[in-house]
Amino acid sequence: MAQYDVLTIGNAIVDVIARTDEDFLVNNGIIKGAMNLIDAKRAELLYSRMGQAIETSGGSASNTAAALANLGGKAAFMGKVAADHLGQVFAHDLRGQGVVYDTRPLEGRASTARCMIFNTPDGERSMNTYLGACVEFGPEDVEATKVANSKVIYFEGYLWDPPRAKQAMRLAAKIAHENGRQMAITLSDSFCVDRYRDEFLELIRTGTVDIVFSNESELLSLYETSSFDMAITAIRNDVRGFACVTRNAKGSIITSRQETFTAGIYPVERVVDQTGAGDVYAAGFLYGYTNDMSFMDSARLGALCASAIIQQTGPRAQFSLRDFATQAGLIQAG
Repeated sequence: MAQYDVLTIGNAIVDVIARTDEDFLVNNGIIKGAMNLIDAKRAELLYSRMGQAIETSGGSASNTAAALANLGGKAAFMGKVAADHLGQVFAHDLRGQGVVYDTRPLEGRASTARCMIFNTPDGERSMNTYLGACVEFGPEDVEATKVANSKVIYFEGYLWDPPRAKQAMRLAAKIAHENGRQMAITLSDSFCVDRYRDEFLELIRTGTVDIVFSNESELLSLYETSSFDMAITAIRNDVRGFACVTRNAKGSIITSRQETFTAGIYPVERVVDQTGAGDVYAAGFLYGYTNDMSFMDSARLGALCASAIIQQTGPRAQFSLRDFATQAGLIQAG
C-alpha cells in the first residue's frame, strides 16, 4: 500500500498577489499572462511598486499538493526554501494545509523564492518570479522513500529552469518506475515549453514521464502547430500513459492510445483570479485517479475545483474543497 496518493515536486515559492491595471504592466515592462524569471534586484523593485497584496506559500506543485490535501488526499511535497523567515512561513503554511513537507532548507546562500503576481480586471495573471533558493534543489534532496511510497510523482515543467533539478527529476523517475509508480509532468506555461521543447518531448516519448498535464496553448507550443487536432493526435501517440489537456470554457480532453474523451466545465459567476486554476484542476484529477475514480469523474472533479478557485483571490482554497465536491456528488460523504 502506498503511503501517499501524490508526491509533488516543484519550486517552493512565496506568492505575493496584487490587483492592478493594464497600464501598470506596460509601464513596468511585464509580459501579460506569462511567468517571467527575474533577478533579486528586479524582485525588490516590483515589490516596492505593488499596492496592497496577499502573501502566501505558493508555487505550482505545492498548490497542487495543498488542494489535494484539502480534498482529503494524502499529499507530500519536495522543494527548496532557505533557512530564513520566508522559508519558515512557507513550511508552516504548507504543513498547515495537511501536506507532508521535509526538504532540508538551504543555509547561508540565496533567500527563499518569491513570485509577484499581478491580476488585471479581466482575471488574467502575470507572474514575475525570483527563484532564489529553488535553484539549489538537486538529487540529494530527492527522498527515495517518499518517491517509492507515492502512487503518482508529479513535477512542474518550471523545474527545467534550474539545471540540477533536471538530475533530481530523472533520479525520481528511476526510483518511481523501479517501484511500480507513475511520473507526471505539468508543462507549466507555453514560454517554458518554448525553452525546453526537445527535452520535454524526450521525457514523454521515452516514458520517463507517464502522464502529462497541459493547457491548450502549451500543447500547441509543444508540437509547434496551430492545429489543436494535430496536437492532440501527436500527444496521444507519444504519451505512454495519458494526457489531460485543459481548454478553459471548452472543458478538458483526456487522451491515451486507447481512448479519448471530453469533460465539460462547471458554471462560474465571476472570474476573480486565474492563479492556480491548472494546479487545482490537476489536484482534483489526481485525487480521483489515485482513489479509483473513472477518468471522466476525475476530470469532472478537476473542473469543479478549478471553477471554485478562480472565483476567489489566490490559489489556495478559502473553503473545504472536499465539502464542495461532496455537495456536487463527486465525492462520497464520510
